[in-house]
Amino acid sequence: MIVVDATILLYAYDSTSSHHQKAREWVERTFSSEASVGLPWQSVAAFLRIMTNPRLPGERLTIGEAVEIIDQWLAQPNIQLLSPAENHWPLLRHMMIEGQAQGPLVTDAQVAALAIEYGGVLHTTDRDFARFPKLRWTNPLK
Repeated sequence: MIVVDATILLYAYDSTSSHHQKAREWVERTFSSEASVGLPWQSVAAFLRIMTNPRLPGERLTIGEAVEIIDQWLAQPNIQLLSPAENHWPLLRHMMIEGQAQGPLVTDAQVAALAIEYGGVLHTTDRDFARFPKLRWTNPLK
C-alpha cells in the first residue's frame, strides 16, 4: 500500500510550490492507478487546515473546493482512509519513544504508525520520518 503524507498533497495543489508539477503528476498518476493508496486522516486534515488558510502564502482553496478535491480522491476505488485499529497504540508508543517524537512530531509518529499498521510504504518529502524505526518510506519526487 502507498501511504500518502500531507506534504505531497499540499505540493500537488499549490501551484506556487517549486514541487508542484512533480507532485501533481505523481498524485494524478498514483490516484488513478490500480495501486492501493491509503490516506491517513492526519494527511487529509492537514490538507484541509493548510490549503484553506488564507493567511498562509501560496495558492489557497475555499472549503468547498478542498472538500470537492477530497471527495474526488475518495471516489477512486483504490483509495481508502486510514484509521487506527486495535494495535495502533503500541505502534504509536514505539514510534514516539524510539523516534523521540514530541510536540509537532507526534503527528508524524501517528502517520508512521498507520503506515506500519497497514503494511504500507509512506510517500513523503519530509525527512523527519527517517527517525522512525521499521518505517518504510520514500520520496517519490526525487
